[in-house]
Amino acid sequence: MSEHDRTAAVTRETSETTIELTLAIDGDGDSEVSTGIGFYDHMLASFAKHGLFDLTVRCDGDTEIDDHHTVEDVAICLGEAFDEALGDKRGIRRYADRRVPLDEAVASVVVDVAGRPYYEFDGEFSQESVGEFTSVMADHFALSLAHNAGLTLHATVEKGDNAHHEVEALFKALARALDDATRLDERRSDTPSTKGEL
Repeated sequence: MSEHDRTAAVTRETSETTIELTLAIDGDGDSEVSTGIGFYDHMLASFAKHGLFDLTVRCDGDTEIDDHHTVEDVAICLGEAFDEALGDKRGIRRYADRRVPLDEAVASVVVDVAGRPYYEFDGEFSQESVGEFTSVMADHFALSLAHNAGLTLHATVEKGDNAHHEVEALFKALARALDDATRLDERRSDTPSTKGEL
């Protein structure tokens, strides 16, 4: 598979959100993000920058209610985009493990791009919200991403006392782990599984 093929465009329209999202796995870290939630835009831009993914997100969501539907539905679309862009996953490294600090906070992510959705989270956030973003939605973002991208994902916020730092470290750890796991291994031409498929 040529690395230039690893792109996807996903749309989603419900009574709660209208979303257009594009993803290039082999990008430069460029992003254009507009979700109506400033801190979420910041996290998605950080995710793109540190994963070297090119990402565009336009979401019109019911943020007058709260942030839940917007955060969840964008994560669903992002997961679907990863799944589509990776195709048969031929040649990828598949596994990755990353720890990322941000000042006093440390987050870790272990991922297997296995095609089998599984998610576990350990940790907590020091404040209930960061701006208009409810802190626990960072956990829900990772869950929704894992389930829709077919990831086995174990995420942890190991320490911290500032929710902004804790959430941002988690998004950056997700980005770095997914960058590592989706990278093409020049030694491999097949799908990395004894089953022959993922």
